[in-house]
This record gives sequence, structure tokens and C-alpha cells, in this order.
Amino acid sequence: MFRLGLGGFSAMSLSQLLQARAVAAKSSRGRKKTALILVWLPGGHSHLETYDPKPSALSDYRGPFSSIETAAPGMQLSELLPHHARVADKFTLLRSIVHTGFCHQQGTHQLLTGFAERVLRRKPLYPDLFSVTHRLRYDKSRQLPNYVGVAPVNYAGPSYLGNAYEVFAVSGDPNQDSFSVPNIGSVTQSAATNLRRRIDLRQQLDHLKAKADFLGRMDALDAFEQQAFNVLTSTQATKAFDIRQEDAATRERYGRNRWGQQLLLARRLVESGVDLVTAQFSGALCGGVGNWDDHAVNANCFEAIKYRLQFMDKAVAALIEDIYDRGLDQDVMVVVTGEFGRTPKINSKKSTGKRIGSAPVGTMQPGRDHWPRATSILFAGGGIETGQVVGRTDVRGEDAIERIVGRGDFVATLYKHLGVDFENASFPDHSGRPVPVMLSDGKPIRELSRV
Repeated sequence: MFRLGLGGFSAMSLSQLLQARAVAAKSSRGRKKTALILVWLPGGHSHLETYDPKPSALSDYRGPFSSIETAAPGMQLSELLPHHARVADKFTLLRSIVHTGFCHQQGTHQLLTGFAERVLRRKPLYPDLFSVTHRLRYDKSRQLPNYVGVAPVNYAGPSYLGNAYEVFAVSGDPNQDSFSVPNIGSVTQSAATNLRRRIDLRQQLDHLKAKADFLGRMDALDAFEQQAFNVLTSTQATKAFDIRQEDAATRERYGRNRWGQQLLLARRLVESGVDLVTAQFSGALCGGVGNWDDHAVNANCFEAIKYRLQFMDKAVAALIEDIYDRGLDQDVMVVVTGEFGRTPKINSKKSTGKRIGSAPVGTMQPGRDHWPRATSILFAGGGIETGQVVGRTDVRGEDAIERIVGRGDFVATLYKHLGVDFENASFPDHSGRPVPVMLSDGKPIRELSRV
């Protein structure tokens, strides 16, 4: 009866999601009001053309672009990132993370779970750090989704935690005038009244729970229904997602394109109380195959990189500036990365001529392939010391040679910021066996911990 009562209102899945989030509530230890924005570069960004340029390398390694000085003394960046250079004193670069995931699925799973995944899987075998934190941060009174993807990261997921801990996905383009988020703020007063009546009716049927196994948790259902009701009818949620409330100058500063407005929306969400936000930079703005996978067969990698970085540079710099200017830098951490770097040695393949940045058909064009032996990651906010460069790669950018850190260290750093007791927390898998949220011996990176 409950399923029939709410199914027509399209609220059942949200109610189920909120119900399952509370299962591990008692495992959450000392939650801090911290938030994380992950800017994900799917396919893997070239560290040499972004955060770890190699001006002294031979031309078949360094590529055609120069390096530039930045606002952080001693830190150089690619000339394609002038906006980053201007705000470099507000972020820190990690240039020495290493893992063993040579394909996109493996690299994503290793970086976002901490587990040494070597099999190609569409979804992770173990829950990613967002789903784990999402499960631990249950609050029945909140009026916003706890974990939002604008857009969600490829290959991420909750694994055995269940679909209740999936991301609240925003698939539209925030730069479009027609942008809206389905079900948020779309509930009319009359519909809200009807929903409340249906909830009240369900509560009157509690005496049936002993006779129906599928209602075995009805005593806990009230709180989940209330939160579902809060989210669906909340003016707070409506305002948080209404990017049109931003003035024209601010929207332009981020860039009037999909990526820029994704990050502006991300800032609005964490400022409104959302804890976890992912923003994947994919699609037409990549200039190649819709991602950062710069194989020579896809496009002239340098033309594609030059095209996409104009949008990424402006958007990320604006987000970092806002995090500090609006007093969010102690609570909100911004992380920019993809699943791995790219091969320092440039290779060439014949062009198909089909994409932005492609040479004429049959022309040999340059590319860079997958490279998990050296990845550069940007960190801002989170109360960390900024203007630093942590770790170093060799002169060609092939291998990390100083302050080498692994996937477990990266995940542990983010868990520490989010207040997750990653050394002790565990959840039952599909067989009921308790599995720690991390099996590696990862430790938070001290240079990226709160000062």
C-alpha cells in the first residue's frame, strides 16, 4: 500500500535512498562540517601540459608549450594556465602520486577507493570514498541531497553499500537558460499536501508491520519519509540549484560554458550545505573525443589540450578564488585530477580528421597515452598550507622521484578532511563479511593536512 501510495508521486526512490543512508549512522565518529568538491578530468590529464611542465626536457617529451611563473614563488605551470598562475598562492600541487591502474576503470577505482584494482570493471568492487562518506553522514533534517554530481564521475559507485548511496545526478547543462533539476522545487502546494496525506496514511498502517516482512523497518521509516518530503518541497534546495540567482559578472568570471557553470553550481551547493560534489569535465569542450584521453589516434593532443584548457583554466581559478573570498577555505576542499597522467614520450598516429584538433585525414599527429607512474593533483582550501609543490618527477616527467605517495595516501587525505575514521570504519559486503573502507596502509599526506 505504501509503494502504491507514493509511487505515483515519484518519491519512492528518494525515500528508499534516504532510508538506507541511516544504516551506518552510528559508525560516524565526530562528524565535522567539511565539504569536498572534486573536479574530475576523465581520461587523464597530461601533467606536462598542466601542473608539471618540463621545460628542460627534449622536444619529444616536453611538447610545444612553454612554462610560466606563478603567484607562488618557485611554482611553474604550463603557459596554457594563466588564470591558475594568478591564484597559485591559493592552492598546492602534488606531483608525485603513483598507482598501478593503467586503464581508465582501474585508475578511477584505485584513486577513488584506495584499493589496488587491476581488473577492468564498469563499477568498483569496493565503494568509493564519496559513497562511504555519504552513508556515514546521515541527517534526517537536511533539506538538500548530501552527494551531488554535476556531472557524476565515470566508473564511480557505492558497490555493496547499495544504490541508495549513489550520487544525486545533475545531467543538464547549467549554462542553458532552460536548466533545471527534476523533482527539486517542482512540488506544488497541493501536491505537497497530497504527499503528506499519503505519509500520514502509511503511518496509520504501522500495526500491520508484524504481518508483513517487507515492512519490517516501518518504525524507522518516518524519519526517511520526512527527509524525502523536505528535499522535494524545500525552498532551500530550490535556491541552491537556481544558478540564475548569480549575477552576470560572476557567471562570466567562471565562463559562460558548461564547465564554468558546473563549478559555479558546485560552489553554490557547498555554500548551501551539500557535503560532496563532483564536477566531471567531459563532452564537446574537451576538443577531442569528449574526454581527456589524448591518444594520437583521437586528435592532435596539443591542439585538443590547448582548446580545452582555456575553459578549464578559467573555471577552476574562479572556483578557487571564490572558496577563499567567501570564507569557505577552512571547510571546503577543492581537488582537481583525472585517473592518471599521460606518457611523457610523445608518439604519433595517422589522423582520422574527424574531431576538433585533428589534422587532415592520414596526417601523422602527436599523442600521449595512459601513465599512472606520475600524476599531478591540485588541492585548494581544506585549511591546508597553500603555494606549495609536494613531490617531484624526473626531468622528463616519467617517474616520481621525491616524496612518492600512493593511492591509499590520497584517499586517506580526503577521508581525514571529511572526518571519516578510515582506519576503523567497515561495512558488510554482499555476503555479510565486514570489509574495511580501506585495505591499504595509506596515511594522510602531511603537507596536505589542515594546518
